[in-house]
Amino acid sequence: MMTSSRQMSLGAFLMATGHHVAAWRHPEVPANAGLDINHYRDLARLAEGACFDLLFVADSVAAATGETASRMARSDHFEPLTLLAALSGATERIGLVATATTSYNEPYHLARKFASLDHLSAGRAGWNLVTSDAAAEAFNFGREAHWGHAERYQRAEEFHQVVTGLWDSWADDAFVRDKISGEYYRTGRTRSLDHAGDFFRVRGPLNVARPPQGWPVVVQAGASEAGLALAARTAEVVFTAQPDLASARRFYADLKGRLAAQGRDEASLKVMPGVYLVVAESEAQAQAIDASLQALVEPAVGIALLGRMLGNFDLSGYPPDGPLPELPVTESGQRSRQALLSRLAGDEGLSLAQLGKRIAGGRGHFSLVGTPIQIADQLQDWFEQRAADGFNILVPHLPAGLENVVRLLVPELQRRGLFRTAYSGRTLREHLGLRRPANRHYS
Repeated sequence: MMTSSRQMSLGAFLMATGHHVAAWRHPEVPANAGLDINHYRDLARLAEGACFDLLFVADSVAAATGETASRMARSDHFEPLTLLAALSGATERIGLVATATTSYNEPYHLARKFASLDHLSAGRAGWNLVTSDAAAEAFNFGREAHWGHAERYQRAEEFHQVVTGLWDSWADDAFVRDKISGEYYRTGRTRSLDHAGDFFRVRGPLNVARPPQGWPVVVQAGASEAGLALAARTAEVVFTAQPDLASARRFYADLKGRLAAQGRDEASLKVMPGVYLVVAESEAQAQAIDASLQALVEPAVGIALLGRMLGNFDLSGYPPDGPLPELPVTESGQRSRQALLSRLAGDEGLSLAQLGKRIAGGRGHFSLVGTPIQIADQLQDWFEQRAADGFNILVPHLPAGLENVVRLLVPELQRRGLFRTAYSGRTLREHLGLRRPANRHYS
């Protein structure tokens, strides 16, 4: 057994039926999982029993509709903050990270909701700050067109300033609730924000006490130049899609190298690449699980998923057995994911249909199919070569995919001294080794 003073962080990225686009068709998967709270409770308790740092739930504020979308389980699921609020009462230690867009929300709403989740969970909340990459979301919020890429990030920067300012509305000791004196809070220990910027005008203060963690943990996932710049200034955890070790090391070095200019040290930000895992007792069993899911992928569904991941492009008019067409740089989607998938198609010489099937599970994330030892070797290599501080785990189907990770892979990582065997803290910040931010107004 090896021992290590540095241990990796693990997130369980939950997506209703699983990350494979055809998972809902698998006989072991409950097809209605997206609206089954008992399903999510079981998953949360399973991950907590294995000492995962956090649960992560992604989001979109537009339904997937149309002929091809009707063949995916991507259109009915819980709103993440509501879901995690419910799960806060079913768990005690695991972190709870929800995606919420800065494009189609208001800062006061999100500051209040995440502060409430942090109180409900006794300090386990995290906010995955995103700029919406689904153009269809615009039409649900009174807009005729989606925000442009640059403007989305400008808005996100100011949004973050307002939200964190609102979290600092109250000193930690403001609420005394003294029944004898009649003083509920100290009047000198609160401050209005009085923010007036390019996108928002917010007076404050927030009508929720300062969160137990000071601020819920701020997570981001952008990897474009604008996304990296924002992450270096504001993120505490970064989720990223990197297809191989070399790319992951470059990303890690680039992002960590930007921190000093922002007055930050490397320990203030954790890089957690997504990794799609199919693990079983034998390599043949793992390959069989993967093959059974791949056999359920209809070509049109894979191509539609690809178009969405490339930046909301309709690829249905191109020959399935032809190459990926040259596409303009996306304004509405994720530029980093567009670059990654375009590079993958070229490097492997994949047709449109082949590329769609190739990403049906991991969507461009690093993908591993094998035994616990084989997969642990790869994760350890990334971790020790400074390509990752931990991993956001994507499994193909639920609950079986997560059960296999907990039963097979986590014990192997623990045996190597790479992952905890028990929680030592109670808050998400403590799990991740992140400092509690000081209040900008009060000592």
